[in-house]
Amino acid sequence: MGAGHGHGHGHAGGRHRWRLAVAFALVGCFFVVELAYGLLSGSLALLSDAGHMAADVVTLGAALVATRIAVRPDPTGRRTYGSYRAEVFASLLAVVMMLGVAVYVVAEAVGRIGAEARVASGPMLVVGAIGLAVNVVALLMLRAGAKDSLNVKGAYMEVVADTAGSVGVIVAGWLVAATGDPIWDTLIALAIGAFVAVRALALGRQVFAVLGQHVPHGMDPAAVAADLTAIEGVRDVHDLHLWTLTSGMHVATAHLVTADRTDNHAVLDRARDVLRDHHGVAHATLQVEPADHRGCDELDW
Repeated sequence: MGAGHGHGHGHAGGRHRWRLAVAFALVGCFFVVELAYGLLSGSLALLSDAGHMAADVVTLGAALVATRIAVRPDPTGRRTYGSYRAEVFASLLAVVMMLGVAVYVVAEAVGRIGAEARVASGPMLVVGAIGLAVNVVALLMLRAGAKDSLNVKGAYMEVVADTAGSVGVIVAGWLVAATGDPIWDTLIALAIGAFVAVRALALGRQVFAVLGQHVPHGMDPAAVAADLTAIEGVRDVHDLHLWTLTSGMHVATAHLVTADRTDNHAVLDRARDVLRDHHGVAHATLQVEPADHRGCDELDW
């Protein structure tokens, strides 16, 4: 016997799709400018930030596609949970792109150490300042959605790293202009690469927690089981599983063992309310079993 509702939930990423679209347009336009000036100035910091911008363009584009796929109807009937996980895979792409950029930047920076390099500080300062302005606008666009959607959060963290990169470009340009030593460009590029890698690993942990069907962050399985057991008529709870389908959409399954002459309909309604209102579970599949039922053995997973 089940309790819950259909899979037509509103999902967080779709509500913020317009934010992704605006950020995609801003970052895409600036990427072309930064790449051109990075090649002209010979600045590794500027080129590394342009490479990160390229990763942003791909990531934001994937995030936009994912939000569209997530709400697309399934004519085959085979995707019984819908296509919501597309957003999580887009976040995984963001992690891969960020790590790729970080490795490239660090490798290039190490290769430049001890080598002759000519860096034009003027274009670094101008383009860095423009990039900072673009990134701040994109951050403001994505900030609200980052709290609700892992997909949007992946894009938001990409832009956070870009913002730090723009600041780094400005600092590197100022130091090169002040000292005449291009080593500052290399050192700042290394710092940008390290920062991007750390942010990517943090996001990657969240993505793999969802893909690995871990218990949602902040949810205590023991507390959930205790709340279900406390429902009038419920004697025991077993086979409780809790996971996240996509951002803001937690799922649960459980078997509820009830006492004799218990109103099972009331138990299901109360259990659904407890899971939704106390633990934020968007969809629950619950099976009610009488106390003398012996046909359901508890699984070892």
